[in-house]
Amino acid sequence: MSKSPDSSRRSERSRRAILDSALALVGEIGYNKLTIEAIAARAGVGKQTIYRWWPSKAAVLLDASLALAGGAWTDTGWSGFPDTGDLAADLKSVLRATVDQFADPRYEAPTRALTAAGATDPDLAARFNEQLLEPQLALYEARLRAGQEAGQLAADADVRLVTEMLVGPLTHRWLLRTAPLSHAFTDALVDSVLGGVGGAGGVA
Repeated sequence: MSKSPDSSRRSERSRRAILDSALALVGEIGYNKLTIEAIAARAGVGKQTIYRWWPSKAAVLLDASLALAGGAWTDTGWSGFPDTGDLAADLKSVLRATVDQFADPRYEAPTRALTAAGATDPDLAARFNEQLLEPQLALYEARLRAGQEAGQLAADADVRLVTEMLVGPLTHRWLLRTAPLSHAFTDALVDSVLGGVGGAGGVA
């Protein structure tokens, strides 16, 4: 007796194909030329299948980026923010990995596209911040609090402010292309920020 097709598995395959297609296409043709029709054609599904799950190409791309970010974190071998006992070294490790990720076309194109789209779409920006950005910033904050408990960061330091001091210059340089991104830049950034807020910098 043959089994009936598993609709949930078929749906997941279609969803994965749609997300992969959106990421590939935004890298190839850019966000402005990206369309639901193009994503559907690449994924081998009808466009109504996409509209059943997402209201717009931006929503597709956001979910694709969320899936990609989860895979990127897994690829690093981290189950969470690293904690080797050396706050400066751990921050440098994560920021170096971020530099490498920003240089990877798989991540660069969708992230730039979502940032640009969010500038004119408040709902998309809110989802981007809530689902992608804030969970990542929360990992920084948790590691910084652990650093405070270990005496590697001033007890009265505002961990949210320190997080933004670390991430902000990196993002600014990348988005506006004001200067090349490098591991040397992020290492110096960590030393400068920790030195300024009463933390222990040093060479990683």
